[in-house]
Amino acid sequence: MTDEREILTWDEFGEACRDLAGSVWDSGFRPDIIVCVARGGLLPAGSIGYALDIKSLLVLNVEFYTGIGTTLLDPRLVDPVPDNHGMAGKRVLIVDDVADSGRTLKFVHEICEQYASEIRTAVLYEKPRTVLKCEYVWKRTDRWIAFPWSALPPVNAQGNSEA
Repeated sequence: MTDEREILTWDEFGEACRDLAGSVWDSGFRPDIIVCVARGGLLPAGSIGYALDIKSLLVLNVEFYTGIGTTLLDPRLVDPVPDNHGMAGKRVLIVDDVADSGRTLKFVHEICEQYASEIRTAVLYEKPRTVLKCEYVWKRTDRWIAFPWSALPPVNAQGNSEA
């Protein structure tokens, strides 16, 4: 049986973020701020921020997926919700790990549209069914993705904690 997963290693993650940052730079887009979609977008956003020398990051905590293949009806912001006025009139780069259905990215894009002068999106992976096509994509796949930061269960999972 073949493995139906796309496996991203830490080394590939570093290369992917550097490649994405290079694509942003080469396109001529100069973001003023990076909006990262937590949790999956935190590590890519930080890495791309370093590569582009952008220190201004805004974190939007969005809940949509509740498990593998299961979602809420719609994406929603969860606390802490930042003051989004920091995006006012700025060029925004939205960063996430994957555009799967694209609904989370579309939700974040709609929030940013209320403030930003220009918005572009960058993801490590984009799936064919996404409702929001990203300007910057490291790899396209229709497979399930195993990210290095979420490949192992939480340390507080049953059987891993001290009683």
